[in-house]
Amino acid sequence: MTDTTRPTVDLGPQTRIVARLAAGVTDEQLGGVTPCPEYAVHHVLGHLLGLAVAFRDAGRKELGATTDTSPDSALPDLGPGWREELPKVLDELADAWRDPKAWTGMTRAGGVDLPGDVAGAVAADELVIHGWDLARATGQEYTPDPAALQASYGLLSAAAEEAERDAGMFGAVVPVPPGAPLLERAVGLSGRDPGWTPSA
Repeated sequence: MTDTTRPTVDLGPQTRIVARLAAGVTDEQLGGVTPCPEYAVHHVLGHLLGLAVAFRDAGRKELGATTDTSPDSALPDLGPGWREELPKVLDELADAWRDPKAWTGMTRAGGVDLPGDVAGAVAADELVIHGWDLARATGQEYTPDPAALQASYGLLSAAAEEAERDAGMFGAVVPVPPGAPLLERAVGLSGRDPGWTPSA
């Protein structure tokens, strides 16, 4: 990662957007396909729930089982109370990262030790990109929070430049036109086709 300290981001606007998208998912859509080839809609929601807990605790510097577990250790899924639990944990995530101390020093998420400012940018990226996954899979309108989107794009473009994702958690970068909207450029950098639809 770069040595430049990343700007802090209020994750609240983006967590509220994700919570709204989750609330708009019908029970009938839970088994639907998503831009993540191995994930159905309920897996994306389960991943969002797990990452919200992990990055909440990373922001609080409460390191343990929730921050030590790799996201690839098991296929994420949902429990029966997820509709109440997910917005609650998303709010807690945003609150944790409103503390300036969350962005300083070191923390851990997904079993990886990270500087606080990098972990905060990763949290923003996860919320932005998986928000797009969820919206695209369920046919919902999606406009991410501009500050979170900028943090996501900055993280993804830096990772692409450093060639750190050749065999990483995302697929190969999908090229998009130079003048494409920032969200489409971020989605392409994450290894997704911005033109993906469930019927594609």
